[in-house]
Amino acid sequence: MGLQREAFNLVMSAWPMLLIFVVVLTTIRINYILEKGERFVLYKEFFSLAFVIYILLLFGLVTNTDVHSIGNNFIPFKEIMRYEFGSKYFYWNVVGNILIFLPFGIFISAYLNSQKINRPLLITFITSLTIELVQMFIGRSFDVDDIFLNCVGGICGFLLFIGLSAIKRHLPKFLQRDIVYNILTVVFIIFIIVYVCNLWGVKI
Repeated sequence: MGLQREAFNLVMSAWPMLLIFVVVLTTIRINYILEKGERFVLYKEFFSLAFVIYILLLFGLVTNTDVHSIGNNFIPFKEIMRYEFGSKYFYWNVVGNILIFLPFGIFISAYLNSQKINRPLLITFITSLTIELVQMFIGRSFDVDDIFLNCVGGICGFLLFIGLSAIKRHLPKFLQRDIVYNILTVVFIIFIIVYVCNLWGVKI
């Protein structure tokens, strides 16, 4: 529940920026579709918008003050071994660094429609390395272990994408239609709204 609360607090602190970006990007995208006469597919548009929101939240998270680091670390596995297995800091720094890049692996693999891991892994590595280098100059610290864990998360996201793609290909034809995924997207959006409202103390 701690990680959920941290994520919720991050969303709440960033909601003005998120709202502006969502409205602006959605308006631009809808007008682009109308101008070009493209077909509107809800789940694809939602997926693209979710990626933008994810990147914005990732930026907010990695630029916050790091209260658990003891300085720059250039020695592999040094920071990972510092945390007791099963402790709060282990879940936050080790498991958290994997999970936070799992969606990144999914988004990048889906965008590239990649069946090979090399490009998603390279993009994940470059992104994580850039984050760590930037953190050295904004009051945080460089940690080579974070890069390793982020790459593990990216790999997990790629494998999840491959697995879901394989499942989709073996589904009956009627379950592969856009309307099915559009309905699932609407259900997911409703679930997220209800979930966030409950965290905010608003009962629906």
